Amino acid sequence: MQENNRFQDFFEDPRYVALKNYLYNYRLRKRSINKVLKGESEGWTLEAGSGLTPIITNIDRIVYSELSFLALKTLRQIHPRGLHVVADATCLPFKTESFSRVVCSEVLEHIPEDRRAIEELARMVSPDGDVVITFPHRKCYFTFDDYFVKHLRRYELEEMAELLQEAGLHPKEIKKVLGPLEKIISLILTHCFAALERQKRVKPLKKKSTAGRSMVWTFKWINWLLAWVVRLDAFLVPRQWSTVLLIRTRKK
Repeated sequence: MQENNRFQDFFEDPRYVALKNYLYNYRLRKRSINKVLKGESEGWTLEAGSGLTPIITNIDRIVYSELSFLALKTLRQIHPRGLHVVADATCLPFKTESFSRVVCSEVLEHIPEDRRAIEELARMVSPDGDVVITFPHRKCYFTFDDYFVKHLRRYELEEMAELLQEAGLHPKEIKKVLGPLEKIISLILTHCFAALERQKRVKPLKKKSTAGRSMVWTFKWINWLLAWVVRLDAFLVPRQWSTVLLIRTRKK
C-alpha cells in the first residue's frame, strides 16, 4: 500500500519539479551514478523508484518504475523519453533478467520489505549486469530529517553488502556520495520546513509569479554552491563517516 506523501500536493506544479531537479544532494547522487555507468549504453536500463527526478535521463532505452501514479504522470509530461510503469519495487512486473543494468537511488530505506526489493532488483538484471544503488549510511545518523522524509532505516555498509550478496549481487565498487555536512544541512532544512508546515505556510508556487521565478533562481544558485561545498566535504571525510554511499554490484 502506498503511504501518504507529504509532497503529493506539489507533484503537478512545474516549478516544484524544477526545484527538486536543482537540489544539491540529488545533483550529487545523479553525478556519482552517471559517472560509474559512463559508456554503458547497451541493452535496457531499469530505474526503480524514479519518483519525479530520475537519475538516468540521457538514454532512450530506459524504464522508469515508481509506486506513485501521479509522480509518473508528471514525470512523463516533463521527461517523455523511455517507458513509465507504475510498480511496487517488491513485485516488479517484468520478465526475469530483462535489463542490462538497474539503478535504485535512495529508495530501499523507504520500503518495509527491503530484502524482497533487493531480490527483485537482482531478478531483473541479466547475468554479468550491474545493479547500482545509493543508500543512507550509518545508523547513528538516524534522526529528525530521516523521520521527516519517512526513512524506515539507515544502513551500515557491511549490512548492505551482506543483503546484496545474499541476493546474488557482488559489490564491485563503493563510492562516497555525501558526507556529514549534508546531514547538518538536511537537519536545518527539515526543521525549517516542519516549522512552516505547522504555520500552514507551505503552498505550491503561483504560476506566472515574479516572486516565484525569483525564488527558483535563488534556489538554483544556492544549491549550485552547496553542491560544490558538500562534494568537497564528501571527498575529505573518511568513508566510515559518509552519510550516503554508492555501491555498484554485478550479478554472477
